[in-house]
Amino acid sequence: MFAGLSVALMAVDARFDTLRPLRGQLGALLTPFYWLADVPGRVAEGVSEQWTSRTELLAENERLKAEALVMQQRLQKLAALTEQNVRLRELLNSSALVEDQVLVSELIGVDPNPFTHRIIIDKGEKDGVFLGQPVLDARGLMGQVVEVLPYTARVLLITDTTHSLPVQVNRNGLRAIASGTGNPERLELRHVADTADIKEGDLLVSSGLGQRFPAGYPVGIVSEVIHDSGQPFAIVRATPTAALNRSRYLLLVFSDRRTPEERAADSALAQEQADQAGQSPATAPAASTPAAAPASGARKPEGEGAR
Repeated sequence: MFAGLSVALMAVDARFDTLRPLRGQLGALLTPFYWLADVPGRVAEGVSEQWTSRTELLAENERLKAEALVMQQRLQKLAALTEQNVRLRELLNSSALVEDQVLVSELIGVDPNPFTHRIIIDKGEKDGVFLGQPVLDARGLMGQVVEVLPYTARVLLITDTTHSLPVQVNRNGLRAIASGTGNPERLELRHVADTADIKEGDLLVSSGLGQRFPAGYPVGIVSEVIHDSGQPFAIVRATPTAALNRSRYLLLVFSDRRTPEERAADSALAQEQADQAGQSPATAPAASTPAAAPASGARKPEGEGAR
């Protein structure tokens, strides 16, 4: 019965507009029921979307954190490489100003003894390093080699309490001895007369006396001069120009290793050879004179040669 009624209504609705108002009223009446019926599906879909979005956000957050960490690591490495590049450029510029032959080395260790200022470098006897060899950084003198191993060497810094080197004031040539104090930021000038012409800000350079360090390399800047009328010597302190606690790349200087006696002997020999070279044109005619001697009947040179 209901099936037949339904078929009849469908046929009437399809052919005639009589049921259109009734259909509109029924649609408006059933709209809330449609919405209520769709609520579970929409709720399920919203929960699924939120869960998926949260999972994706968490995954994306973790991925971004990992990328940020990698970028920070690369940034730190880039900063380190930038600083290394700056130091190498400074070292390259300083090596261009050094007239002697140099070899670049890298600091690989520091002496753990707190009472000594020594470092270890990655160049040794196989690289031509020798005892007493001067060591520089991009700013000035650092020290000298005191122990040589096949592939490494130990360097005594100028601030060690056992180290001293002759220096002079670059402004007026005043000579003094700069000694280490055990403080990496301080040198002390010994036995400087109280009336000496030295003041704060003066540049101290190596004087070359003692034939250990080449002359003219920066050593320190005078930071303090204390005059005491009751003492014959002034208290003079200086700050090393070299970055003793920060430099990683160093220069080994291959200067003239001859002793003063050897230099004097070589100079005398060179002068003698130069004199002989200058006299050779004048002695050539004298050497040709004996060839003309037979014409004058001179036998004395032959007799002297026989005797």
